[in-house]
Amino acid sequence: MAKKFKDLSAAIKADPVRRERITQQKRAIETALDLGRLREDRSATQRDIAARMEVSQANVSRIEHEDDIYLSTLRGYVEALGGRLVLQAVFADATIEIGCTATTQPSLAAISAVDSPLAAMVD
Repeated sequence: MAKKFKDLSAAIKADPVRRERITQQKRAIETALDLGRLREDRSATQRDIAARMEVSQANVSRIEHEDDIYLSTLRGYVEALGGRLVLQAVFADATIEIGCTATTQPSLAAISAVDSPLAAMVD
């Protein structure tokens, strides 16, 4: 039987170690998604990114201030900075890299496993 989210979250809230781990993970995500700071660290302006993404500077500003953006938008932003977006699903027994390039959407065919018996199945 499926558990209700309320019951799952209550267990997390009751455990201070788990609660702290969730808080740290949230901070890490917020830091990682501070796109404006990332752009500045790469010595790029919003206009530079806009030109590379073929959008307006105002659109880049909107992207940098969004709380929730599409992976494809984030991928385009990172690529405009000269990088490559890497998405991973981390489990206790395996880390799965989910491939997502400009020409492909995430799919089972684009998944590879790191340090996992699944690697043989997807290679």
